[in-house]
Amino acid sequence: MGAVVVVGAQWGDEGKGKVVDIYAHHADLVVRYAGGANAGHTLVVDGERLVFHLVPSGALHTSTHCVLGQGTVIDPRVLVEEIDALDERGLFDAARFSISERAHLVLPHHIAIDTMRDERAGSLGTTKRGIGPAYEDKVARRGLRMGDLLHEQTFRRKLDAVLAAWAPVAADYGGSLPDAEETAAEYMQLAKRLIPCVMDTAKFVAGAVKDGKRVLMEGAQGAMLDVDMGTYPFVTSSNTIAGGACAGAGIGPTDISRVVGITKAYTTRVGNGPFPTELEGKAGDELREAGSEFGATTGRPRRCGWLDIPALRQAVRTNGLSGIALTKIDVLTGMDELKLCTEYEFRGERIDAPPYDDLDEVVPIYESCPGWTEALTECRTIDALPANARAYLDRIAELIGCPIWLVSVGPDREQTLTLEQPFG
Repeated sequence: MGAVVVVGAQWGDEGKGKVVDIYAHHADLVVRYAGGANAGHTLVVDGERLVFHLVPSGALHTSTHCVLGQGTVIDPRVLVEEIDALDERGLFDAARFSISERAHLVLPHHIAIDTMRDERAGSLGTTKRGIGPAYEDKVARRGLRMGDLLHEQTFRRKLDAVLAAWAPVAADYGGSLPDAEETAAEYMQLAKRLIPCVMDTAKFVAGAVKDGKRVLMEGAQGAMLDVDMGTYPFVTSSNTIAGGACAGAGIGPTDISRVVGITKAYTTRVGNGPFPTELEGKAGDELREAGSEFGATTGRPRRCGWLDIPALRQAVRTNGLSGIALTKIDVLTGMDELKLCTEYEFRGERIDAPPYDDLDEVVPIYESCPGWTEALTECRTIDALPANARAYLDRIAELIGCPIWLVSVGPDREQTLTLEQPFG
C-alpha cells in the first residue's frame, strides 16, 4: 500500500479538511505537503466547528501521527496558537507531531510586504498572510527554515541578510520592515515550543511508506491555483497538484498509490482572477448564503457559480485522479434547475479544457439538470438520495471520466456517504 494523496480539484475551499479528517480515521500518518496559513481547513465534529490553518486535519485522531513537510511554509505564531488550541482539548502530543527541519518560515517581514502589495491597485487579492514573499525567499535561496530556529546566532545572521534584501522593496512601497531584534527575540521564544517536534520528516515519511504504513498526504488550496497549471498569475505560490506531494513530503512518485480529488457540487473562488461560471447578482448571493461561502481564513465572501466541468477535467488529468470526493451537494436542494458547464466557446471554437491564458474570454456552454426538493442531510447511503440528485452525480462522473468515491451531504463527519475507501 502506497501513500494516498488528497487534493483540491477546483480553486480551493472544496472541503479538504472534512474529507482528510474522515480518511485519517484509517491512516497512520497524515502529511501536509504544501502551502501555509493562507489555507483554512474547517472541521465540524459533533456540532463543534474547528478551523486549522497549518496543523494537518488528522490532528483530531489521537492514533494518527501528523507531519508538516518541507513543502510547507510555516508561520510559528499561527502554529503555536493551533497547538495550544489542541492542547486545551487534550489532543496535542509532541510524540505524534513532526515538523520538517527544511520547511521555510513565514516571518513578520513577509506579512508586511504582502500587505503593502495587496493595498496597491491591481493586486492579486491575497490573504495577506505572507505566503508569496516567503516562497519568494525560498526560490531566491535566502529563506530561513525551521532548522534555523535551533541556532540563535545563525537565525539572526540570516534574518539580517534577508531584511537587507527586502528593505528597498519596502521603501518603494513607502513602508518599513519589522525590527530584526524584536523579531529574533519573539521567534526564539516560539522556537522553544516547536523545536521538540523538528526533525528530518522526509526520511520519516519515506520509512513509513516502506514499512507499509497508511500514509495520507494532504494538499492545500486547489488545482486551479497551482503555480504552474493554474490560472496564472492568479494562483498561489506552490504546486498544489498531486505531483507537489513528492517534493513537499520527500517521497518518490512510485510511493503514491491513489489520488483523491475534492470538488464541490458547484464552483467557488476567492480573490481576483477569471471565473467562467460565476453567478452574478441575486443568484450568486443566494448560493453563497446557502453554502455559507465565506473564507475560513479571512472571512471574505467567496464568488459562486455553476460546476465547471472543463476545469474539473483538467484537474483529473493533471493530478491523475483515482476518484472524486464531492461535497456540498445538499446546498443545491430546492433549486428547480441546475446547470453544468460542459464546454467553453473560445474564439469561435468549442473547447473542453481551460486555455493556457485568457480564461476570462471563454463563454461557458451549459446543459441543464433537473433539481430536487428533498433534504439530503439525513441520507446515509447513495440509494437514499433523490433520483435527480443521483442522476446529477452520475452525469458529473460521466463528463469527467472519473468515479465518485465519497459524497458529503452536510458539514458533520456523519453526513458523509463513502462509496470507495482509498486505502482499500
